Formats: sequence, C-alpha cells, structure tokens
Amino acid sequence: MSAAKEDYIAYRIAKSDEVFADEALLALNNRWNSCVNRLYYSSFYLVSALLYRSGIKADTHNGAKTQFFQHFVKTGAVPAEQGKLYTHLFDWRQESDYADFIEFDEPTIKPMLEKVSAFNLLLKSLIKK
Repeated sequence: MSAAKEDYIAYRIAKSDEVFADEALLALNNRWNSCVNRLYYSSFYLVSALLYRSGIKADTHNGAKTQFFQHFVKTGAVPAEQGKLYTHLFDWRQESDYADFIEFDEPTIKPMLEKVSAFNLLLKSLIKK
C-alpha cells in the first residue's frame, strides 16, 4: 500500500476517534441531535476508510452505505445487526440535520454509545486486515 493511501486511512481513523470523543462532550450537555451527528460521522469515516482500503469507490454518503452493505454486510464480514446500526445512524443523522421538529433524547441515544463504539472497533479491525 502506498504511503499516501496509508496516510489517508490513518487520517480517517484519527478523524473518527476525534468526533467520537466529541460525542461524549455533547452527551454531557444533553445535545442529543448533535450527538447523533457525531456518532454517525465516527462510523462514516471508518466505513469510508475501509472502502478506500478495499479499492471501492463511493462518492456520496448513500453510495458509501450501499457499497458497505454490498461488500461487507451481505458477504458476512460485518454482522447484519451492525449493518442495521449503521443504517439507523445514517437515517437519524439525516433526520437530525434536515428534518424539522426532530428531537432525540437520552433514553434513545445513550444506549447507542456502546453499540457504536463496538461497531467502530470492528471497522478498525477490518481496516487493519
């Protein structure tokens, strides 16, 4: 793998870690819609790094989700349950960013923190294979 490719992947992993840490600050301040956004992006950066590492092109968020499902969820490399988690994050991020009168709350989002953390660890392990 070229140094430029490795640098890009390392950058995406670092970006994921950074925005996941931001989520904790937002949760402490009950900023649940913003927390959803950060949770989604923490996984999106890793999904995009995994696709890039695998030579799979995706130009949009929806394209990344589609390619991720085709190449990793449908093949069994990622459990279907975690694929559904990514779909929820994708949909919730869209709602929290673009829909009016959508307010996420602690009972809905707080349980997602551990699930997203575990999902991100799985993605990192796939990136390093």
